[in-house]
Amino acid sequence: FIAMATAAVPWIFITLYYMFVMLPSVYWGDAEAWKENLLLSRFAAPTSAGILFTMLAALHLKSSWMYRKIQVLAIFDDLDTILLMIPLQIEMFVVVAIVTLLLVAGWRKLGHYDLRQDWKSILLYAVVVFALTQGLYALTALLFGESGGIHIEVLLPAFVLGMTMRHRHVDSAAEARASSFVSFLFMFLVGVSMPLFIGVQHAEALSGHHSVTGLQPMMSWGTIAVHVLIVSLLSNLGKLFPVFFYRDRKLSERLALSIGMFTRGEVGAGVIFIALGYNLGGPVLIVSVLTIVLNLILTGGFVLLVKRLALKAYGTQPS
Repeated sequence: FIAMATAAVPWIFITLYYMFVMLPSVYWGDAEAWKENLLLSRFAAPTSAGILFTMLAALHLKSSWMYRKIQVLAIFDDLDTILLMIPLQIEMFVVVAIVTLLLVAGWRKLGHYDLRQDWKSILLYAVVVFALTQGLYALTALLFGESGGIHIEVLLPAFVLGMTMRHRHVDSAAEARASSFVSFLFMFLVGVSMPLFIGVQHAEALSGHHSVTGLQPMMSWGTIAVHVLIVSLLSNLGKLFPVFFYRDRKLSERLALSIGMFTRGEVGAGVIFIALGYNLGGPVLIVSVLTIVLNLILTGGFVLLVKRLALKAYGTQPS
């Protein structure tokens, strides 16, 4: 429940802000506008990142309550993010059935398969999962037409595969280099895939599409900067939800746990491709993109703040 709320509260805050502040009142009752902004706000809302685990482990806090709890919250935060997006995308009952079967299979076979987990194997699994999801879409689109294609986003099958794999700790210099390279490459590809919005008139560029957000006029950069700051504040305030629970723990522990959820992860970055697939654009998309950029820049500050709170809570000094 806490993980679900921690994923949903920032999403709700940002959606309401996008709808009632950034869109004209004429769209407040428009179902399509709500759907578009729910998707874009899901991108702007934070999802947990693994960098925090590395930092806490370096402080010798792997056995602490905070480390164990944030692992659980981070995993379910990503899962909840994926699940909350399903109602925004699906058009057919069969997609719901497939998602349900995947989750049931992942739960029943949790940690069941002892698969290799070196970087080459992980890369192979990624290629196979991608090929299966795209192959399913290509086959169903060929049989039932473009509108009848079954498109299962790669995020959920990849997550379920991770659930079924028995954890094996693989730690070597080569693994670390490969992991860093893949992470850098992923974020680079996310960056170069961001839409061009400097000097673009969105209403003209998307005039042939049915996108409420894409047809909104461009705002001044000063106004956009204000929106980015406010959206960032709302998203991080929503992530403070766990502070109100675990009342048997110190406030510094609960704060560290919540601030650790501020960081942006791969799932959040992946959502932008879904948004772009729906021809969404306009100032709301720009604000969403710049919000994630700002919070990526602030990741170092979030980590240092969590470190300070963790040391205060446990009195541990890093070696």
